[in-house]
Amino acid sequence: MGLAVYARAWRAGIVACGLAWFGPAGLRAETGELSAPVEMIQRSAEPFGLAASSLTGGGLRDKWLGVQRRLDDEMVQLALCEGDRDGCVSPAALKFLDIVDAARLREGRARLGEINRAVNLAIRPMRDLAQHGQIDVWTPPLATFARGGGDCEDYAIAKFIALRRAGLAPDDLRIVVLHDTIRGEDHAVAAARLEGRWLTLDNRGMAMIEDVDVRNFRPTFVIGQHGVMRYADAPLLADASGSTLAAPLVVSSLAAPPTGHSNVPME
Repeated sequence: MGLAVYARAWRAGIVACGLAWFGPAGLRAETGELSAPVEMIQRSAEPFGLAASSLTGGGLRDKWLGVQRRLDDEMVQLALCEGDRDGCVSPAALKFLDIVDAARLREGRARLGEINRAVNLAIRPMRDLAQHGQIDVWTPPLATFARGGGDCEDYAIAKFIALRRAGLAPDDLRIVVLHDTIRGEDHAVAAARLEGRWLTLDNRGMAMIEDVDVRNFRPTFVIGQHGVMRYADAPLLADASGSTLAAPLVVSSLAAPPTGHSNVPME
């Protein structure tokens, strides 16, 4: 299928990614089980310049640990295919490596943009229920590429790993979970730090937006080399008109299921 067809399918199929990560039981675990003593990351270290505290339990952390376990096997597969492309038995691995190779030929923002564009075009937007027969399934990159479809966290995970293999430092990469204050849904994006500034790589568009320019989203969780963390401070969000809105980070705003989406407890 040509890039133009992929692009049309991508645009036509993009729907709000109402993640089923935050069911009431899962939220109690996410917000209640902070490390003791809480390890606070400096405000300047994370996307959106907000402090974050490590989680020691909860459904979101469990999901990420499950992805990491599967990633161990995928990294072996990628290493084998990278060393012997002709003998590689995984079309998904070859496709993923082609994206990484193209990104390595570029520098700076162009490298990030290459991965953002290529991953957006390589994966068809598809809900977990339609693809897996269940809600809230996280998949590592090769599994996603093999199926050819995924939702927002699958895009974010694939970009996170591709950026790492393309040469970005672990400390400059994150997956950020955001609450869409317009749609009332949760969404995941990859984030990469370039020259001290965080850029968000979103499956909803090809443009990479700096965190300070993101509108109508409230950051809630961040995943990176420190593990899974919950943002501790409530940011001030600006709406599309530029006015400033106070957005307290409260459990009740996340616990309400978005219209048209199931809200499944994670535990």
